[in-house]
Amino acid sequence: MQFSAVNTIWVLLGAALVFFMQAGFAMVETGFTRAKNAGNIIMKNLMDFCIGTPLYWLFGFGLMFGSSSLAFGTFDPMIRGDYSAILPAGVPLWAFVIFQTVFCATAATIVSGAMAERTKFSAYCVYSACISALIYPVSGHWIWGGGWLSQMGFHDFAGSTAVHMVGGLCALIGAAILGPRIGKYDKNGKPKAILGHSLTLGALGVFILWFCWFGFNGASTVSMGSDTAIETAGRIFMTTNLAAAVAALAVLAITWIRYKKPDVSMTLNGALAGLVAITAGCDTVTPFGAAVIGLIAGVIVTFGIEFVDKVLKVDDPVGAVGVHFLCGAGGTLLTGLFAKHELSVFGENAGLFYGGGFKFLGVQALGVVSVCAFVGVAITIVFLVIKHTMGLRCSREEEIRGLDVTEHGLMSSYADFMPMNVQVLDGSSELEPSDALPEEKPVPVAQAVRVQRMSSDLPDHLKMTKVVMIIKQSKFEELKSAMNGIGVTGMTVTQVLGCGMQKGASEYYRGVPVDVSLLPKVKVEFVVCKVPVDTVVATAKKVLYTGHIGDGKIFIYDVENVIKVRTGEEGYDALQDEE
Repeated sequence: MQFSAVNTIWVLLGAALVFFMQAGFAMVETGFTRAKNAGNIIMKNLMDFCIGTPLYWLFGFGLMFGSSSLAFGTFDPMIRGDYSAILPAGVPLWAFVIFQTVFCATAATIVSGAMAERTKFSAYCVYSACISALIYPVSGHWIWGGGWLSQMGFHDFAGSTAVHMVGGLCALIGAAILGPRIGKYDKNGKPKAILGHSLTLGALGVFILWFCWFGFNGASTVSMGSDTAIETAGRIFMTTNLAAAVAALAVLAITWIRYKKPDVSMTLNGALAGLVAITAGCDTVTPFGAAVIGLIAGVIVTFGIEFVDKVLKVDDPVGAVGVHFLCGAGGTLLTGLFAKHELSVFGENAGLFYGGGFKFLGVQALGVVSVCAFVGVAITIVFLVIKHTMGLRCSREEEIRGLDVTEHGLMSSYADFMPMNVQVLDGSSELEPSDALPEEKPVPVAQAVRVQRMSSDLPDHLKMTKVVMIIKQSKFEELKSAMNGIGVTGMTVTQVLGCGMQKGASEYYRGVPVDVSLLPKVKVEFVVCKVPVDTVVATAKKVLYTGHIGDGKIFIYDVENVIKVRTGEEGYDALQDEE
């Protein structure tokens, strides 16, 4: 075979972009879940690629491309056979292998999001290996490896079914067998929203995935050596981008109407839904068809995520089932409606709306159903075997503490917030002896924290008073400035959650009412003596008052004494600023 530098570079560039999708999935899953499990999720996304790569080399590639049999390929450890018949024009074997490897890893990583926050790490490694070594390659052979579906004319250009629906179905079955997170449903089965800890990370992940999808879909042409291939690649970029944008807009509109406010995380899922749905037919639909597919995908993902959560009672923290399974299947079927045969890179089938009749649509539907049947049975067996042997779910205590600590010994995903003198398990300090101050020696508490009784000229009728204010976050800076203006300079400020008589406000997160009886507030505390309490209260009320529910409350307490630790001063003197 004569190799083409252009085609090879195009395939390798696509492989690099699809590999970087691992970072996108990691950010989405981490951002949409709680911080106490962030390290565990990152580790799982790393491992599904590290486990899947050698297994696909040892078993998967041969099972997927090793022969043109109807059911599956051949057992070809380490890819030593002759694959010249299936290689794209001008592309060497190992370039094609790495391109297919990253697709395999993408299917495996989809599962981790739906099963996040309560799955054993060891169990994850096992079922991820099964997906990469067996489940994905066999169904992939049917679609891309010369199997029976490809021979019937089934069209899945870049993997709506082969990658996303397979991963999404595994996610659905795994999450159902695993059960919901603690606190996800009340005793009546009503779902409760469990908020992700960082929409910023989630959004970053979505943008990474969107960017990498141009390689996922565009490089699936596996050729850039002709005018036709160049034109096709440009159209694929266009349809891919358009479907994602329209799907996000559709979700934005739906959530804005239904929840009275546009839902951020659901809209991010909407963009991914459009990308998944267009993947099957991105090469063979017009921009108009792509826009319609994106619009439908936005509807599917919004109501699909709600259906999975509220009706099926399956806890999917990141919406992987709605995005990948439902939109993967939906996009494959929609290709049977909107495919325009003269645009297609592979095959000559036309969709129903372009004169193709119902035959092609029927083949697409058969492909979706048959792949679901195989993957559903296979992954169910895998999950049940794991559940009844090594165990699939972590313990209640581990889930409550977080998998970062219990599975990996990771004290915090955010080391900058850890104290410097953390104690290790045996009670010894993590600091080396040389790190300690050389002149520092233990002294009795009575000497280290001396208390001196200081006389004060303060009249007896003036007393110390503690004032505690629970206020809106937006009012803090204005309050601080006003307090400084009347001479109150020392204060303690805490970010808190709480509610008053109104019990919060109605909000939604991913279609589920959020328990917002605990609203974010700022708690400001200070002790006054010289400044009259009435002046403090009057100034605070002037600043904080808006006339609306939630302005906050002010609490006033008598203080018996105040001691300044460094000097030992007490009472009035302890509260005064120093020159």
